[in-house]
Amino acid sequence: MRVLPLLVSLLCLAACSDGGKVLVWPGEFSHWLNMKTILDSLVDRGHSVTIITHSATPSVVTKSSRFNVEILQVPYTKEDITKHFEEMLSYWVYDMPNDSFLRASLKVKEMIDRGVEQNHALCRALYSNKGLIEKLRQEHYEVILLDPMAMCGDLLAQTLDVPFVLTLRFSFGSAIERQCGQLPTPPSYVPGWDPIYTELAGKPTELCDVLSKADIWLIRTYWDFEYPRPLLPNFKFVGGLHCKPAKPLPEDMEFFVQSSGDDGIVVFSLGSMINNLTMERANTIASALGEIPQKVLWRYSGVKPETLAPNTRLYDWLPQNDLLGHPKTKAFITHGGTNGLYEAIYHGVPMVGIPLFADQPDNLHHMKVKGAAVSLDFNKLESKDLVAALNTVINDPSYKESIMRLSRIHHDQPMKPLDEAVFWIEFVMRNKGAKHLRVQAHNLSWYQYHCLDVILFLLAIVGMFIFIVVKSCCFCFRKCFGKSLLKKKKE
Repeated sequence: MRVLPLLVSLLCLAACSDGGKVLVWPGEFSHWLNMKTILDSLVDRGHSVTIITHSATPSVVTKSSRFNVEILQVPYTKEDITKHFEEMLSYWVYDMPNDSFLRASLKVKEMIDRGVEQNHALCRALYSNKGLIEKLRQEHYEVILLDPMAMCGDLLAQTLDVPFVLTLRFSFGSAIERQCGQLPTPPSYVPGWDPIYTELAGKPTELCDVLSKADIWLIRTYWDFEYPRPLLPNFKFVGGLHCKPAKPLPEDMEFFVQSSGDDGIVVFSLGSMINNLTMERANTIASALGEIPQKVLWRYSGVKPETLAPNTRLYDWLPQNDLLGHPKTKAFITHGGTNGLYEAIYHGVPMVGIPLFADQPDNLHHMKVKGAAVSLDFNKLESKDLVAALNTVINDPSYKESIMRLSRIHHDQPMKPLDEAVFWIEFVMRNKGAKHLRVQAHNLSWYQYHCLDVILFLLAIVGMFIFIVVKSCCFCFRKCFGKSLLKKKKE
């Protein structure tokens, strides 16, 4: 009698382990950290995951027992990428606020162009490797998971004829979502060919034409963060998918945390890309931290500030999620990156935001409007401002109440964000795409999308009606009064 249940269990195990093949075109830094959470879950569910990265990647894994990795050789180094990011961040944070609009625009364009050149080199390295393309084609992948901030993943999906899923927080002005995803916020838009896509595809190809073929868009936010707006059925919100319950802290760190007593602790991190500050800014911040009664754990690997107080400890790395989930954590000083912001929402910790670049000001504006954060200007920040902000979010109960309300919304979902992300990826694999969720707007020309052809037709009908009415009136007028007018003229 015991044999049958055992046999059924073995059959179920075999069926569950029969996973599919997933190809991955990842982004870098925090984008990669978020995507890796999904990949780990896919591997745990029995899927085979292959990552395509390059020889200069500063963050994506190049050796792993869990993933298959294909490495493209590119004509630049990890140091080149790191230096480019450091220069861009330094200018954006310290110099851009003091430059004129024109000079800042030109400088930012120059730095973006350099990043685009590296992207183009990566695309050419992929498409010049015919052997790899053929190898990927023979593998018969069921889905491609890609970050649209890294170019050509969508073009690869088109080349391999494989459905693909996008994962992103948002693009500037939501341009990609609106123009490529056809979110119902129509802009004034004129298509244009993308040179690198045209070169690699061998025919005139527009970036949005390729990107719009995405079956599912995984958006790294949720309604605890977003404002209500119209959406499409293939846009799925999975914000906070990387968050998890806190684990115990390292022994020495736990001892420091417990030494805070009833005052508690403040966690301070400016993200994975900011490792040091100018001495002037570091001293300003350290001086402020020394004025609060809480103990402070600061992720910082720069030169030790001269004003560092005994209540503040510096760390090269922090178990941020575990610290934010600690019962003694009173506040989180953050740059406003999406990953850290969602860990604060998950654990219900009010924030003091110091946005530096990219989407961070927008992220923290959301939290400020929702009453869960105070936002400060990095370049204008004085010690008294940071002290006041920390005292406000720690001592004003409305901030804790607001972040706990957002935390309850985040946890009160029919499915965990990570499970939903994995579900939709597997859904695309099982059904060989999700084209039934894509709106017909993708198949309309720009003038059809904006109903210009309908408007023109209606104007033509109205014009014709007016023309007929005017002509008819003129005809009737001539018939009725034409002879009497002619008689009067003769007399």
